[in-house]
Amino acid sequence: MPSRPRRKATSTLNEFDLIRVLQRRYRSDGPGVLRGIGDDAAVIASDRRRSHLFTTDLLSEGIHFDLATATFADVGFRGATANLSDIAAMGGTPEYILVCLAMPQSASKVQIEQMYRGLMTACRPHGVRLIGGDISASAAGWFLNITLVGSAPARDVLLRSGSKPGDDLYVTGTLGDSRAGLQLLQDSPRRSRPSVSSRHRRLLVARHLRPTARIREGCWLARGRWATSAIDISDGLSGDLRHLCEASQVGVDLDLSMLPISPACRDYALGLKQDAAMLALAGGEDYELLFTVPARQSARFEQATRAHRIRVTRIGRMLPRGRGLHIIMPSGRRQPLPCISYEHFRYQR
Repeated sequence: MPSRPRRKATSTLNEFDLIRVLQRRYRSDGPGVLRGIGDDAAVIASDRRRSHLFTTDLLSEGIHFDLATATFADVGFRGATANLSDIAAMGGTPEYILVCLAMPQSASKVQIEQMYRGLMTACRPHGVRLIGGDISASAAGWFLNITLVGSAPARDVLLRSGSKPGDDLYVTGTLGDSRAGLQLLQDSPRRSRPSVSSRHRRLLVARHLRPTARIREGCWLARGRWATSAIDISDGLSGDLRHLCEASQVGVDLDLSMLPISPACRDYALGLKQDAAMLALAGGEDYELLFTVPARQSARFEQATRAHRIRVTRIGRMLPRGRGLHIIMPSGRRQPLPCISYEHFRYQR
């Protein structure tokens, strides 16, 4: 999700077309590579019982974060969470982190220490250890690149590609909070703000600056063999659901009336006279898990989530690929799933 408002498109590049080209040209099939480009993390065989998981993310100033609205510790925390969430979506346990940092000449030791402090605040609860990286000067702002290594039992790794028609679609937590928090941070003092209570404002801003990676939930889904496919919501529900459907070669009916939206997000949307469901559909960096469960297991699955205090909501049903990707409006009207999530190169800033 961008750190600044979107503007008119100018680039001829398409992020996901570019990824598909690279995937075709540099296929990583071969001994030991169980899954390469195209999932939340690469899966490398370790032994018969366990697989290694590798993921990486690049955060650049002015695109992924704005130091006018986030502290250096916030940037570090969010960067780590983006990678932790990828491991969660694979049903894995995060273990090691490598950090590459490029900074302008004006950078101070205190700023760097704050960024690393934020990184490790996100990692420490999961036992993740910092094992290396690189530091460089930058001529154009701050850049933070993180590589995270994790592992999972070989037979329990979650992929985007396992869903079947008839599976129920679920999501953890609530949606739209991070986008609302970002928009609140971006509000100009001169601009009239929506009438959001101070409590709701704090919650939404915290959900953006200090998001939660659903490591416990991902491990539980994988070890219980509940989920047939999974992805984390980093770019936004409408886009990440599209990725899951493409990988699994299925269609979907997504019921907007069932989306889990927090009272704070509803309060914010009401103040702007916006549709909270559309805010949840477009918003990225919630880092919730989107996953599918066979319909025959749904009742038993939902009972188990209550017993383990894991919050999930059923929001749709997977369909044969030929049925397409659709949303069900609160009125019952069925229409194509809009592509309103964040995508690099679509907008200039």
